[in-house]
Amino acid sequence: MSQMTAPVLRTTPLHSVHAAAGAFFTDADGWRMPLRYSCAPTEHRAVRTSAGIFDLSHMGEIKVTGPGAAAALDRALVGRVSTVALGRSLRTMMVTGAGGVIDVLMVHHVGEHEYMVVSGAGNRKRVVAELARRRDGHACTIDDISTATALITVQGPRTTEMLSGAVESGAGIPAALHPRETGSPTDGGDCGPDVLCGSTLLRRLRRHAAVRATAAGHSVLLARAGCTGEDGFELFCGAEDAVDLWTVITGHAATLPARGRDDDGRPLPVLTPCGLAARESLRLEAGVPLHGHELTESITPWDASAGDAVDLDKPDFIGRRALAVRAGREGAAGTTRLVALIGRGRCAARAGDGVFDLRGRRVGAITSGLLSPTLGRPIALALLAPASPEEPAWATGTTFNVEAAGGRTRPMEVVTAPFYRRTQ
Repeated sequence: MSQMTAPVLRTTPLHSVHAAAGAFFTDADGWRMPLRYSCAPTEHRAVRTSAGIFDLSHMGEIKVTGPGAAAALDRALVGRVSTVALGRSLRTMMVTGAGGVIDVLMVHHVGEHEYMVVSGAGNRKRVVAELARRRDGHACTIDDISTATALITVQGPRTTEMLSGAVESGAGIPAALHPRETGSPTDGGDCGPDVLCGSTLLRRLRRHAAVRATAAGHSVLLARAGCTGEDGFELFCGAEDAVDLWTVITGHAATLPARGRDDDGRPLPVLTPCGLAARESLRLEAGVPLHGHELTESITPWDASAGDAVDLDKPDFIGRRALAVRAGREGAAGTTRLVALIGRGRCAARAGDGVFDLRGRRVGAITSGLLSPTLGRPIALALLAPASPEEPAWATGTTFNVEAAGGRTRPMEVVTAPFYRRTQ
């Protein structure tokens, strides 16, 4: 009898750094990734109060280049990539012909006729194949550069401080930058024509913008993005540069003064390495739908209350006909809406738990749920049937009973997402 062999998990270029830091690992889409380093809620709170650093090198990076690149992406994706200015980014989706979501993508316009498409780790090969298949004669090349690329992201209110010792300069692309304000700090030196020095670039780069930059002596793509609900930057670098870049960022952070103390009175770390568990709780508090939970190939953007991402004014893209039909069926039987729920106590709802109205009628299921480290209360996202054909949205304050697999029920009520929003 042949023995079953466990699948070989891939590791990121930063695996040795995580192992040396004592990380606890997990299998994430075929990758051995840090789940946590110590306590996931502590890592979560570090991002909310100071800053956290994450290794997301398992994500997919696909370069699309050529004079037909924008037109090809317009046909392949639900958003209108051709209107995204140089230096700006677009969060969009790829759907099937029936309108189900293949993946949620970030598209960065990084050069003339050049885009970087960032996919989820588990969907990378599918996205690459679909982009190639959907070119439809448009003159462009599709290159999967994932194995040659590492992705480090720093998130939190002190992110700019953390990166000020690493980011040296970057392209001064007007569309990517906030206007210079009267009385704002001047540029920190002469970094060349059409180039901003690091401190200025970090201060002025818009959210959902990306420019080529230099960090710790390495060429990077610097993007202001993230799904934590905090300010944050993503640095795409060569795989061979990842350890040095991580070391420079964390080394600079170690020279900065700590601010505040944790629940036990100890000084809060300035920069905390964070794993996927903290990333998930931060993502859920920010109310961001995740593929594989709120979005799947059996769920259209409209069924997850994400129809705003779809540009039905585009004349032709894969899935347009099905999505146009679905857009006209809001409130109809068989459709769903994404709803944010909050409970009391310490018992969290989990994905798959049933959601029932107060008459005992099942109206849907939880897609993501946990005990919020910030709020100290259970929070969840759920896909629910429409409240009514005329008014599909559930009113804030509506109470449901959520039933776990063992039959235990707990009340949760509708709130407006996100659960957390930074106010200062």
